[in-house]
Amino acid sequence: MDSLFNYFAKTDWIIVALIIIGATLAISLIFTFLVSLKLRGTKGFFITSILMPVIVAGIISMMTIFLSGTSNEAMRIVTIAVALGLIRFRSANGRAEELLILFAGVAIGLISGLGYLIFAGILAVLVVFVYLILKSVKLFNGKKFAGEKMLRITIPESLEYSDVFDQTFSHYLRSFELVEVKTVGMGSLFRLSYKIEFKNIKEEKEFIDELRTKNGNLEISILPFTGEEKSL
Repeated sequence: MDSLFNYFAKTDWIIVALIIIGATLAISLIFTFLVSLKLRGTKGFFITSILMPVIVAGIISMMTIFLSGTSNEAMRIVTIAVALGLIRFRSANGRAEELLILFAGVAIGLISGLGYLIFAGILAVLVVFVYLILKSVKLFNGKKFAGEKMLRITIPESLEYSDVFDQTFSHYLRSFELVEVKTVGMGSLFRLSYKIEFKNIKEEKEFIDELRTKNGNLEISILPFTGEEKSL
């Protein structure tokens, strides 16, 4: 199977690149929708999985055009590898959408640096346009977390938390998972975050009352679980 750049060799390659990006968007939309039928994830994660391939397709397309006059295949591969190396970054506790915006920003800068300013502008507008549409529609709206809650319990540092709540959890909860342990109050307290699912949501008050007897009546909160508590 040959590349579209070879199939449309007589067509302006910028137009071919835009066709590739459009096709990539369609493919990633279908892929993400099918995966979301079984995979639990946040809306931000699914938006990222749609737009990330589009951004990568834009980078590779521009590198292909930029290197079209180079006959040395090894030189092309090395140059593309270096270009992709430039878009590596780290973001502490970053959400999927934050990583996507950083990735898009570096990609736009890279394409602009190659001299394709109009294409960089088109890609930027496309990414923002699709992002805003996906944010405004109810698709991928975190419905798979509807039955789950985020439980936060504050305990004194002297309390052994590894199994102190297990009996209560087993009685009231269908499932529970410790997702974060954090020190608060200058290290004199711990805050435990659990992903939980009730057997019977009407027993929430009884559940909290029983926890209060074990954590010294310190702060307890139950919030909707969105999945953003863990970074990508």
